[in-house]
Amino acid sequence: MRIYSGPFRAAALVLLAAAPPLCLAVDTRVWEQSDQAEFLRGTPKNLAIRSDGHITLSPEFKELDSTGVPYLWALARDSKGTLYYAGGAPTGASTKVFELPRNGKPRVLAELTGLEVHALAVDAQDRVYAAVLPDAKVYRIDKSGKPELFFDPKCKYIWAMAFDRAGNLFVATGDSGIIYKVGPDGNGAKFYDTQETHARSMIVDADANLIAGTEPGGLIIRITPAGKGFVLYQANKREVTAVAEHDSVIYAAAIGSKPSGVSVTGPSPVLPSSPPPVTSTGTQRQGSQPPGLPPAVGSLSAAVSGGSELYRIQKDGFAERIWNSPSDLIYAIAFDSAGKPVIGTGNKGTIYRVDSDQLSTDLLNAPPTQVTAFLPGGNGVIYAATGNVGNVYSIGPSIAESGTLESEVLDANDFAHWGKIHLTSDLNGGAIAVETRSGNLNNPENSWSGWSGVAVSDLGGSIQSPAARFLQYRLVLSRSGSGQSPELSTVDIAYLPRNIAPKVNAIEIAPFNYREAPTSSPLERSVAASGSPLTLTMPAIGAKKPTPGAPSLEPSGSATLQYSKGFVTARWNASDPNGDSLIYKVELKRKGDTFWQVLKDKLQDRYYAFDTTAFADGEYTVRVTASDAPANIPSEALTSSLESDPFTIDNTPPELNEVSITRNGTGCVLHFTAKDALSWIDKAEYSIDGGDWIVLQPVSLVSDSQVLSYEVNAKEHQTVSVRVFDDNDNVVVKQFPIH
Repeated sequence: MRIYSGPFRAAALVLLAAAPPLCLAVDTRVWEQSDQAEFLRGTPKNLAIRSDGHITLSPEFKELDSTGVPYLWALARDSKGTLYYAGGAPTGASTKVFELPRNGKPRVLAELTGLEVHALAVDAQDRVYAAVLPDAKVYRIDKSGKPELFFDPKCKYIWAMAFDRAGNLFVATGDSGIIYKVGPDGNGAKFYDTQETHARSMIVDADANLIAGTEPGGLIIRITPAGKGFVLYQANKREVTAVAEHDSVIYAAAIGSKPSGVSVTGPSPVLPSSPPPVTSTGTQRQGSQPPGLPPAVGSLSAAVSGGSELYRIQKDGFAERIWNSPSDLIYAIAFDSAGKPVIGTGNKGTIYRVDSDQLSTDLLNAPPTQVTAFLPGGNGVIYAATGNVGNVYSIGPSIAESGTLESEVLDANDFAHWGKIHLTSDLNGGAIAVETRSGNLNNPENSWSGWSGVAVSDLGGSIQSPAARFLQYRLVLSRSGSGQSPELSTVDIAYLPRNIAPKVNAIEIAPFNYREAPTSSPLERSVAASGSPLTLTMPAIGAKKPTPGAPSLEPSGSATLQYSKGFVTARWNASDPNGDSLIYKVELKRKGDTFWQVLKDKLQDRYYAFDTTAFADGEYTVRVTASDAPANIPSEALTSSLESDPFTIDNTPPELNEVSITRNGTGCVLHFTAKDALSWIDKAEYSIDGGDWIVLQPVSLVSDSQVLSYEVNAKEHQTVSVRVFDDNDNVVVKQFPIH
């Protein structure tokens, strides 16, 4: 989601790219949605969303059968168009093979001894072959549904089966990684040893070669009819879950991080743009759980890490990665009528289409959480099997009649008036309908307005939903009479937030005699004379003030002030809910007065320093008024004010009185009292006959009052000079001859 301020989105984009940063004000703002991640934060239905944000109608997605079994893993089809599918669950003693005749109803074809079926095949006589695991066996099923044992490889897993043109059945197995060749009579022998734990996926290509994928090395191997193998590519992932061929180009999907000790060789893959991450996890085997499969219902299973990748291997053997996801797990590969790869994933049931090396499309989302197998059908149809739960679907060949997108909720942050909605789209003879609703709670289901239609033209359409803080839109895309989909790439919604008054959050008065800007004055003291620093670092407003001995701390929002006798600096922080730029008026009032004296108006800084010597000593208060006038028309500008805590202006030095001299043996003692009308006595010093200044402690030893008594030991005929400072660095200096 992007929010732009200003009357035109294009102008806003230019401003955002320029310096200084764009300052938001109570101006028309534009909520723009134009990329895939933004649209997917809403709720799309029957819509395909490409990685560059273009939206079209999805292919038709029809449920053909809901079997009730947890998982379906395999699909096959005979020459008459009958569809076969099977799966199971890692519990129980038997599993089922289902059939769906063309224009018929689904039924159970056969029930087999075993937990799951992960491979189906159909021979030239339309006989069905099913492989069960974990005690792996291949059964041939006749038309009546009667199974008979066809081949026993005496291994644990069978992952894939495929017939060649001569009627030989190739069987890819697990725990030994061996591929068997079985003749029509059921006699089989080892054909190729992958030297891997699992021969995980397999097809027969157009040249009668086997293309096999392995686990855990992630190998993609081409095996000639003579049984000679050649590694086409070693994937970055551990398990090649699917292989496919189109126009003599091989595609392979691999999932999961490599186990330790397995090297990765081959050329570095090309890294195109990938689709946005989807928060989902896959699973890996634990105990007898097969590799790469979702966990059994009710069982424990660790997560597969590393996501998945899709590779393309050209005719000359060049391999490159064309799609990847950090979390989706690819289980199946097919091709649409245009020859673009379609991939089925878990564990969010998302089906993607890879449009190019740069673009992919979030094509469909199946209600089950895994899309486990694809099978091409006639006339551009793709059949899909799913897991958790085990259903069968058809994809295409036509597109859905309509699709909807219910957007995420726009939070205008404050009460807002809605303007127009603009669409960047091409109808292609179809239609796009728009509705909106609004409310003041962030849950659209609680006390919002109803959906209101928006008549959108080339100039946009006015939103009829009532002014509120939150807004949501809904799009309905409908195909044309000729079956074409409209295409949409951008939704812009203009709105105007209600202006809200700014707020002065806090005011602080800096220590007396410090100001923001440096100055020169004959009244300024040196560090040596007073012991006070020439600069003082103040913390952020509201933060803890610096402690003595640590004046150099500069937290965020701190300010360094320059010593300047008689000056007071007021500083403040302020905020505006609309992000408006602010100006300030600073006023001063003495305690007991009824009027405020303006010190500065239309100030842009958030501080103001003034010379207090122009004012009588006493207790004062500063008032700061913030105005958002720079960002609003005069009639809409708002203000708010805050008064500081009282502070003292004191430019009068202390008085020295009650002076007396008493003799003490051969010496004398000078007694005097220092008194200040408004401030505590801070420090006293004395000098004998013009010598160095020496710190003098009060008789009470503690400087804690506006009145303090002092004593100085001296001798006859000496001159004692005394200077006394108050807290505001006002100083009195006097000389006392000792007679």
